Amino acid sequence: MMNENPAFAGERLKRTHFHVREAALNVREAWAAWNGYKFAECYYDAEYEYFCVRNSCGTYDICPMQKYRVTGSDAEAVLNRMVTRDIGKLQLNRVAYVVWCNDEGRMVDDGTIFKLAHDEFMLTCGSPCIAWLKMAVFGFADVTFKDVTDEIAGLSFQGPTSCAVLKKMGLTGIEEVKPFGISRFPFAGGTLMVSRTGFTGDLGYELWIEAALALDLWDALYAAGEDYGIQPFGEAATNMARLEAGFIMPAMEFNEALKTVNFEHDQTPFELNLGWLVDFKKPHFNGRRALLEEHARGPKFTLTKLDIEGNKPAIESYIYGNRRCTREVGYVTSAMWSPAVKANIALAMIKTEHLQGDLWAEIYYEKELRQYHKIARCKVMKKPFWKPPRARATPPPDY
Repeated sequence: MMNENPAFAGERLKRTHFHVREAALNVREAWAAWNGYKFAECYYDAEYEYFCVRNSCGTYDICPMQKYRVTGSDAEAVLNRMVTRDIGKLQLNRVAYVVWCNDEGRMVDDGTIFKLAHDEFMLTCGSPCIAWLKMAVFGFADVTFKDVTDEIAGLSFQGPTSCAVLKKMGLTGIEEVKPFGISRFPFAGGTLMVSRTGFTGDLGYELWIEAALALDLWDALYAAGEDYGIQPFGEAATNMARLEAGFIMPAMEFNEALKTVNFEHDQTPFELNLGWLVDFKKPHFNGRRALLEEHARGPKFTLTKLDIEGNKPAIESYIYGNRRCTREVGYVTSAMWSPAVKANIALAMIKTEHLQGDLWAEIYYEKELRQYHKIARCKVMKKPFWKPPRARATPPPDY
């Protein structure tokens, strides 16, 4: 019988290309699993790592992220058929955030598309989608796709001092790269691709390099960042930063449609406030008919940003339409006390018809082993909780 002790289970996970350096820094031995890889939940303390991202700079290992290279004269048409956004508008050396849906308009996954050449793209996403790509290329003659997840090392580098560190590392002109832009630099006999992208809502970049040069990249980056407060950060700090930015997280804001069992326990782009990613003017794409119908009638639920009174996070709370908690109108997907915003924030799925009325959160919390309960008023927020000007400034200011 197989030994299911977690200590042994962890040994069955693959190591990322940066694992050797990360293991030396993970004083808590706090590891999790992502797509079969061992990666850090945190290194020392989640809040400490979060403050590093907000005040200096930090690295987050994205090697487990799935990466697919799509090439050929039909590559653009295939991706345009698959995703809801018009990839025909994507310029060379630019990145686009995208989602794709099943025939019922329910979201299969979200990710990014990199336009590397007129006939070459890279698709990244959180979960494997090789089967979906095989279906997407059906009927197209000149297109090939390859899973390059293990061949390319990815490192997210985020925070206000990130640009200054990359300049010190010798990436001349990095300050001129605009948000969602791509630039390439010679590095250690290879090529380092840098995209101004990330998942923190702050100034930041993602670094992409062939796997053999991963540790050289890590060492060069940490040497340049020594005087700029560079630290690694894990999944827990990432989740804090992305919530402040109002970004969605799989298994929290949405379930992937191919993995759900219960009816409509998945979501649509309109329910997730991603209608801006759905372009009905472009040629046919998967789920178009269902999304047209939903667009006409409106979504049943709408993902909503909430500022909640008090300082007790509304984790897994119900949302009600009155203070007596007799009319349930939604549920919280993610919640936290935001150190940067100094507010009690949350994302919640609210029944669209109730968005204009009063909203109240039913919060349960523990204090010194005793359980407490409170009802807190919610205020709907239209903009992200955290969106500093430096996140979009070109060139970004030095810190």
